[in-house]
This record gives sequence, structure tokens and C-alpha cells, in this order.
Amino acid sequence: MTHSLKPWNTFGIDHCAKHIVCAENEQQLLSAWQTSTREGLPVLILGEGSNVLFLEDYSGTVILNRIKGITVSETADAWHLHVGAGENWHQLVRFALENNMPGLENLALIPGCAGSSPIQNIGAYGVELQHVCEYVDCIELATGEHQRLSAAQCQFGYRDSIFKHAYQDRFVIVAVGFRLVKEWKPVLTYGDLTRLDPQTVTPRDVFDSVCHMRMTKLPDPKVNGNAGSFFKNPVVSAEYAATLLANFPNAPHYPQADGSVKLAAGWLIDQCHLKGHAGRWRCRSSAAGIGFDKCRSCAES
Repeated sequence: MTHSLKPWNTFGIDHCAKHIVCAENEQQLLSAWQTSTREGLPVLILGEGSNVLFLEDYSGTVILNRIKGITVSETADAWHLHVGAGENWHQLVRFALENNMPGLENLALIPGCAGSSPIQNIGAYGVELQHVCEYVDCIELATGEHQRLSAAQCQFGYRDSIFKHAYQDRFVIVAVGFRLVKEWKPVLTYGDLTRLDPQTVTPRDVFDSVCHMRMTKLPDPKVNGNAGSFFKNPVVSAEYAATLLANFPNAPHYPQADGSVKLAAGWLIDQCHLKGHAGRWRCRSSAAGIGFDKCRSCAES
């Protein structure tokens, strides 16, 4: 007997797994991993499936990390949130905002779970997870040993962290700690946010603007299966950027603190004329960096 993976990935691909286990606590997660390992089955630990594309049936066990819970504490200058890995990311952003703890609003509507956020150091509109992360709690699967990594120990980089390297496939994230400073300062450096007045803007204004921008760019995955933005903006040397800009003066580019220059992958993709259909998979016509299934029936075939 196999189990459909369609509800567990945002592309809506209807491949199957031999076993699917929903783990609501650490013991259930470890037990499922240990059982599958003893049986010689591969294991895939999954959040909300927004960063995965199943090309075939999975011959092992898919463990859905659904460890929930949000605990809030307070110090003189900040709020500290301890968040279970299975909490939905956008709902966490809403929770913080509605409880007057701003700082996450630039990251609204990013798909996935809180536990997935440190893996690639999620970021949007000028804010990255590393700016608000205090620690990450994880478990070594082979031993069951708990570890708490500080933000520095996570080795965050541009869409990168230790969880993509030394800790990949060996550890599972069970909780993330956030530090949201009480002296809120808006980050208004990208997109429509630049039109907001930094003197009068509120966290709700930023949240609403980010949600509006994302909803105009991203199709609803329930209608068109998609993975959202599928690219990393390339970071190049200043010399390389100068060569590009000599030929394309209007190319979007963002100088970095280390002297390198970040280019806009969506613009580069657009220059390759990839907007629109490309077989059974396409770039969205209104946003070149968004990849999704041509239609739901394609995803189901």
C-alpha cells in the first residue's frame, strides 16, 4: 500500500510514498526515523512541501514535521519567541504582528514552516531570517542528542546555512528562537515599500504592502501548483557587474557590503524570453522568477 503525496507538496504532484508519518512531537519523529532506518528505508523529513518537486514515487518514509507551539518571553529591549518547527511561517508573522511584536512583517506570505526558515536563511524585501534568529534547536537523528545552535553557529549566508552542509541529513530542526527588538525600525528598501513614509509607517502598513506585492506576483498554489520564486539572485564581482551594466545600463543591481553586486535573477530570466509557457512547466507571464505547473491536470498526470 502506498500513500499520496499530493496534499503535502505545493506543486500538487500526485506521486506516492511507501509510508507517511505525521510527527507532532520529537518522540514521534525520532521513532518514525528509527523504525524506517531499521527497515532499510530512506527517510524524507518534510515541512509544507514548498521546496520540493517529486519526480517519481518515494520508496521510503516521508515524515511530516508538525511540532507546534509558540512561547513568548520578554526582556527590557526585546521579545523572545520559541517556535515549534511545524508552525506555519505566515501564521507566525501574523501572530507576532497581532500581538504587537513587529519585526517579521517583511517576510509575510513566504510559504513553508518555521522549522524550514533557517535552512536557507529565508529572506524578502530587505530582511533575512538571520536578522531576527536567536537560536535553532535541532536533534541529531542517529543519537537523539539535542543541540542548540546560536545564530552565529548556524553559519547563515545568502540562502544558505549549516543545515545545507555539515548538518544536512544528520539533524532535524525542532524549534527556532526569535529575538524581535522593541525599538522597531522599518526596512523600506525594496519594491512598493520605498513609497512608504519612514516617519509615519506602521508595521501593519509594511505587512499589508508586502502581502499585496506577493499576491500580485504569486499564483495561488491551490489553483496553479507552484514553488514560488525558484531562483537565487546571482552575486557577482563589481568588475563583472560593470561589464553587464555597460551593455545593459538599466539592469537592476544591488551593491553589497563586501563590494560584490547582487543581480536580479527575474530580470535575467526575462531577458531570455522565458516568461509564459515552456512545455508542461512555465515561468509566470507577470513574474519571470515564478515557476509553476502549466495546469493542475499536468501536475496530476
